[in-house]
Amino acid sequence: MTKTPKRIPRSEWSTSDLSWKGTVNGTTLGADVTILFYATGVVGVGPRWHVHDYDEVFIVREGRALFTIGDQKIEAEAGDVLLGPASVPHKFVNLGPGRLETTDIHLSDERRQTDLPDPELEG
Repeated sequence: MTKTPKRIPRSEWSTSDLSWKGTVNGTTLGADVTILFYATGVVGVGPRWHVHDYDEVFIVREGRALFTIGDQKIEAEAGDVLLGPASVPHKFVNLGPGRLETTDIHLSDERRQTDLPDPELEG
């Protein structure tokens, strides 16, 4: 199948005109990747503990984050790229100070996520 170039304007994927926040599905692009733009200015906040059945690549664009990927804790800062392997639960939080922005590349044409009980919050 021949792919054609596509342009997805910000108005079609962004949930905010002021920050990079939103999703571009691979089905919209005609590609096997889905891109999630995440942003928060609140320290200690981030995506909850979850898992995907495909690899995910995280690009820290601004700020600092504490990633938990499986049993590893990794402090990351702007410019760092991390891999969340398929079937390995993960989460991250904004370490501050200030804003955290990431671009998360899901190696799938659609986002499939299973939220899990967070072992750090249980018991």
